[in-house]
Amino acid sequence: ANNELVQQAKAEGKFAIGYTCYFMPEVLLDLPGCFSVRLRAPRCSSPDIATYYMSARVCHYGRSLFERALEGGFNFLDAQMATETCTVTCRFQEHIKPKHLDSVKDMNVIQNDKFFCEFTDVPFKNTENDYEYFRDQLRAHVLTTLHDNLGIDVSDKALKEAIKQHNEVCKLINEIGDYRKLDNPTITGYEFHVIQLVSQVCPHKLILPYLKETLEEIKTREPEEKFPFRARVALVGSEVDDPEFTKLIEMCGAMVVADRYCFGSFPSREQIEIKEGETAFDAICRHYLYWNQCARFMDGFKIDQRHAIAAQLVEDFKADGIIYENMKFCEFWSYEKVLANHIFTNEKHIPCCTIEKEYSLGAVGQLRTRFQAFIESLEIKSIQGGK
Repeated sequence: ANNELVQQAKAEGKFAIGYTCYFMPEVLLDLPGCFSVRLRAPRCSSPDIATYYMSARVCHYGRSLFERALEGGFNFLDAQMATETCTVTCRFQEHIKPKHLDSVKDMNVIQNDKFFCEFTDVPFKNTENDYEYFRDQLRAHVLTTLHDNLGIDVSDKALKEAIKQHNEVCKLINEIGDYRKLDNPTITGYEFHVIQLVSQVCPHKLILPYLKETLEEIKTREPEEKFPFRARVALVGSEVDDPEFTKLIEMCGAMVVADRYCFGSFPSREQIEIKEGETAFDAICRHYLYWNQCARFMDGFKIDQRHAIAAQLVEDFKADGIIYENMKFCEFWSYEKVLANHIFTNEKHIPCCTIEKEYSLGAVGQLRTRFQAFIESLEIKSIQGGK
């Protein structure tokens, strides 16, 4: 997480603001004077100390983040903007939050005297009441907190500037990603995964020149003489921040042409539109609540929206099927995966492979076997004319 561009921004006097979930609007953390960093813990295969404080039967992602924090990997953070979403990431953020209470001894996990962690409660639905509640929470726990603690400008002008930068990043990412729609794409799913990941863990202002350069380079690429993969798939589901997982699928013979998962570009790279009569802040709140595809949403509209968007991605990117994944012990996506498998297979007639995975790729033999079998079934279906 503490990469070279993060260190450069810190040296320039910018504040590093951590977050873990799309429920925390990235654009609010990219106001002038600060930048967002979506937290991850690559290559954390044995979170033993974190497991002592938490449990062996909870999401490996949350445990890995806490392990990385205990190792000192997040000491560069000036603040963590937490959300009341997944139970385990909440537990991680509770552990790193300075309590400042006589009755509770702080663990002092983040070795930064000025570090603070602020929680925002988020809704389960997308009604007008939920929007107003979400807006009030973000104003109280994000804007006010950033202004009071770090002196960040949270005016409408500053918010519009942040939106402009956000939209520029989104435009470039989407233009790059659209090359996956070609019959013979000039970019692989693995390459796009790396680009999307960079846009979430590095300061946007510093990566813009690299994104522009990458787009120009892709425009000049010549495609392979023949499509080098046996099938095209959309990857849908819970947290995936390791490009090696995408590479594993592609090494089995299927190109990942669409990424609708936590850390993916759907959702996260939709441009924010300020409608007539709206403030920039209102537009941000409405945008993130509408586009959020988290399985934590339990109302019928959001459930149908999740499935409809995934099906539309299959059509737009010419995917032959869907790989639906959830991280082990992820409650929300475990339930969603079962429902989605039924809907895509029996109602939308889209081939679907469901798998459960660990956060850190270790023994991948079983996954490789599942992927190879699914890809073979897609090939057979293609030969049989879609039957």
